This record gives sequence, structure tokens and C-alpha cells, in this order.
Amino acid sequence: MRTLGRAFATLFGLGHVPIAPGTAASAAALAVYVLALHAWPWPLYLLFLAALFLLGTAASSALAAELGQADPKRIVVDEALGQLLALFLVPAAWLPLLATFILFRFFDIIKPFPIRRLEKLPGGWGIMADDAAAGAAAGIIAHLLMLLV
Repeated sequence: MRTLGRAFATLFGLGHVPIAPGTAASAAALAVYVLALHAWPWPLYLLFLAALFLLGTAASSALAAELGQADPKRIVVDEALGQLLALFLVPAAWLPLLATFILFRFFDIIKPFPIRRLEKLPGGWGIMADDAAAGAAAGIIAHLLMLLV
């Protein structure tokens, strides 16, 4: 169970990518979205995101405690969650997908107020919540941009 939790928290090894593991995880989430998830009915998609949030919180809490770090860079399940949340109801066309990807990475890296405050939540809650908020912000802006274009 412990090995499975570690694997899940690192997205089955993507967290060990030496350069930009968070971006690699976001790109993998984007690929999964394009290949399958974009066709899911929205209630099932939201249920999947809720399960990913809860499982990611548990897995990242355990791995962070094991490593003795608040938010280790190798934990990237949070980036996958944030990217998938940003992609909610985004059409599987290259321009909206690219814009949403860039917006999520921007909000995840910059962490404007109040997103950064969510990092202070304990354990996996803080690891997952700030990326969920970054994903929500990116998704809202992506949808507003799609309305304007």
C-alpha cells in the first residue's frame, strides 16, 4: 500500500523527472484529457476530480511526512489535479488546450493571493489545495477568453 501511495503521489514516476516535474505532470494530465477525459460526462468528470483530490491528499500527506518535507517537488499528483480542473469543459482543440495549459502553469508557479495562502494548510491538504485553486483560476480565465474569441 505504501509503494502504491508513493507511486500515486509521484504520478507513477513523473515526479522524478529531473527538470520541471510539475510541468511534466501537467503535460501528462493534458494528454490524458485529450485522449479520454474530455469525452466524459461532466458529472463523472467532477466525481473523478473529487476522488483524485482525496486520494492525492492522502498519498501526498504520507510521502511528504516520509520525506520530512512540507511540499516535496517529487509530489506531482497536485499538478495533475490542477491541470485537469483547469481543463473542465474545455474543448479538445489545440488553442484552448494550449491556453489552459499555459494559464495553469502560470497560476501554479506565481501563486497569486489568495492561492499561496492555501499552501499553509496542513500536510496533503496544502499540497493539493493550492493547485486546485490555481486550476480553478486558470479554468475561469480560459473560459472567459473562449467567450471573447
